[in-house]
Amino acid sequence: MSKKTSGAGARILSPRERLVIALDVDSADEALGIVNELRDATGLFKVGHQLFTAFGPDIVRKIIDRGGKVFLDLKYHDIPNTVAKASAEAVKLGVSIFNVHSLGGLDMMRAAAEAAHEAAAKHGVNAPDVLAVTVLTSMDQDTLSKELKITRALPRMVLHLAKLAQRAGLSGVVASPQEIKMLRRSTRGPLVILTPGVRPHWAAKDDQKRILTPGEAVACGCDYIVVGRPVLKSADRKDAVMKILDEISAAIG
Repeated sequence: MSKKTSGAGARILSPRERLVIALDVDSADEALGIVNELRDATGLFKVGHQLFTAFGPDIVRKIIDRGGKVFLDLKYHDIPNTVAKASAEAVKLGVSIFNVHSLGGLDMMRAAAEAAHEAAAKHGVNAPDVLAVTVLTSMDQDTLSKELKITRALPRMVLHLAKLAQRAGLSGVVASPQEIKMLRRSTRGPLVILTPGVRPHWAAKDDQKRILTPGEAVACGCDYIVVGRPVLKSADRKDAVMKILDEISAAIG
């Protein structure tokens, strides 16, 4: 039996199920090689803009055919009808999680959630988790206020967008590790929290600004963590993954 994190509302998941490996690489062969190497050690693989733009839906199908589960990280952000149709196609692809931008608004997010559930029922499959991106982890308060002219404090903006996502019927949110405790404390009902911006203590911060270690993020109550470069750039990827899993195990006791 998996152990529960300290965060109220977090799912009961094993360390392996919590870890998402970001396949931010240049070739399909490299991506599929990583899947073959790590599929027994991690729960999900993230397919983002780089890989999907280069190789399209076929790369998602190939990952699933090899026994990997996919988080499709395309952050849909368009008019409701367009996002609804894209959401239905994501379901047909067989992804386990996909996301939309919360700044697309309530109607857009609701259209995504409804289309995903309708497509899942039509094709006889489980509906994927649909998550709303709140504020990108590469952004900070200065970016929000000075560049985007959003005057609300960053944590309050994240909370507002998370509550909007819940109203729309989405499964949860993509949020910085630093907002996890606040989200668990200030939202009601089930809320899946997937957090990028996670960096083991032995890895470089790169372009992430609002980060925690894997253990810290899980202890705060997130459900899933996304790790890319610390694993992909490691001389021994499997060893890097095992270190992260050990840290998650220690955090959930």
